[in-house]
Amino acid sequence: MFDPDEIKRIAEMRRDWEENELREFLERQPEQQAAYRSASGIPLKRVYTPEDIADTPFDEIGLPGRYPYARGPYPTMYRGRLWTMRQIAGYGTGSDTNQRFRYLLAQGQTGLSVDFDMPTLMGFDSDDPRSLGEVGREGVAIDTLDDMEALFEDIDLERISVSMTINPTAWILLAMYVALAQSRGSDLKKISGTVQADILKEYIAQKEWIFPIRPSMRIVRDIIAYCAQHLPRYNPINISGYHISEAGATAVQEVAFTIANGIAYVEEVVKSGVPVDSFAHRLAFYFVAQADFFEEAAKFRAARRVWAHVIKERFGAQLQESMRMRFHCQTAAFTLTKAQPLNNIVRTALQAMSAVLGGAQSLHTNGLDEAYAIPSEQAMKVALRTQQILAEETGVAHVADPLAGSYYVEALTNQIAAAVTEILHKVDAMGGAIRGVEEGYFQKEIAESAYQTARQRASGEQVVIGLNKFVEEAEQAPVEIHRVDPESEARQIARLAATRARRDDCQLRGLMDELEKQARDPQANLMPITVELVKARASAGEIVKRLRAVFGSYAETPVF
Repeated sequence: MFDPDEIKRIAEMRRDWEENELREFLERQPEQQAAYRSASGIPLKRVYTPEDIADTPFDEIGLPGRYPYARGPYPTMYRGRLWTMRQIAGYGTGSDTNQRFRYLLAQGQTGLSVDFDMPTLMGFDSDDPRSLGEVGREGVAIDTLDDMEALFEDIDLERISVSMTINPTAWILLAMYVALAQSRGSDLKKISGTVQADILKEYIAQKEWIFPIRPSMRIVRDIIAYCAQHLPRYNPINISGYHISEAGATAVQEVAFTIANGIAYVEEVVKSGVPVDSFAHRLAFYFVAQADFFEEAAKFRAARRVWAHVIKERFGAQLQESMRMRFHCQTAAFTLTKAQPLNNIVRTALQAMSAVLGGAQSLHTNGLDEAYAIPSEQAMKVALRTQQILAEETGVAHVADPLAGSYYVEALTNQIAAAVTEILHKVDAMGGAIRGVEEGYFQKEIAESAYQTARQRASGEQVVIGLNKFVEEAEQAPVEIHRVDPESEARQIARLAATRARRDDCQLRGLMDELEKQARDPQANLMPITVELVKARASAGEIVKRLRAVFGSYAETPVF
């Protein structure tokens, strides 16, 4: 990209600077650390020059909206459309969360994101003894289609994009969403949104699963194939690095492990006879924005570049849109502290800025009180206003990929992309992501990274303001905490009982038998029968229980 003679001249200039100005200055004022590294452990130079990117072809940096998409998936980026401001919400019953949705939309939020409670995630109904005390506590409780109707009451599903953070039971919640849209007469071709459905990262990091890995992969395949045929604007999976990072992975590991999982999903769907270009353009990703500002922005640029090469070169995609990585981003819950909670506003703002400069398509900013509980309305408003200030006041949305050309950012992008590719080769050599999960490779790597981070925090090597530096001994002012109505669990159980009392149990038994029959046929797609089941008011727990008899359950081999 640069004239070799000019690079040689710049190198000589740098060496002269090191031998004179720099050496003399260091004698008077030594640097604070002997060596500097990024949060992922990448060695950092004191200064970067064109030397550091002289071997980078401009085609690898490129232009926005053009392969390999390092500078963003769309030519105009935020000039054409701002990122979707998608604050996650979910607590109590469907009606409770519907009120929070309306509040957020009234404050200017442009997309919805749903958090589900632990029983819903794990396939237990609200009246199951194992759900006691957890119903509606850390997300909304959804047992049947009636709850889904309450959740989206008076919300236009054709107009608003909805993301659902659900994995083991993702296909059931998607079936409810489809059934709700159909009951309203909505055009499925106009429905947009995302269901997370990324089960591999559950085995790797978040640890919420029901079935063994292979049947779970079949369900993901069914979701992707169904959406490719029936919901052309819907993202059937959100391949998630966020939870991998929050479990302790570095930025490099987050991207590498996430893309390795993405490869496994594409292989599963292609193997079933679905052409890659019929679904790859609807695959979505989900990353975190951690504290290391420049590494995070470079991470997003590197992730797009690596994924574009994978889809084109490994899977032979022909359509340009198949090669575009689009991603949702969330600021890092791991960085939030109970100590001096107002500091969390600043942390979140800077992390959000790195996501925007890195080209995110949608963004959730954490509430200042999330180290305590589900965010209060006030905390959610401040978090949303943070995004709105970024969009409307700072000017960062005026130029596509404004960090491009920075010697440091481009060099860091190259280093991350190279490190990610090296890990992908390693995963390939062991037989792919599924084999890596089964052998505990990902789990061991994350555990080691998490341990090192814990040691660095404990020693003060990794500074956390208010926690291990600039600590205040005085008791802090209380933070407003969101509290779930203690009666919401009883109301949810009563609602489920009422639904069961009025449904046609004879019809339901026939549909359940058909579900089991299709589950035993590895070529059958489970989505259509599940849509019929939820329309008949089968509960999520009942569907899961029937499939456990076919698929069994998963028990993890502990990794130390």
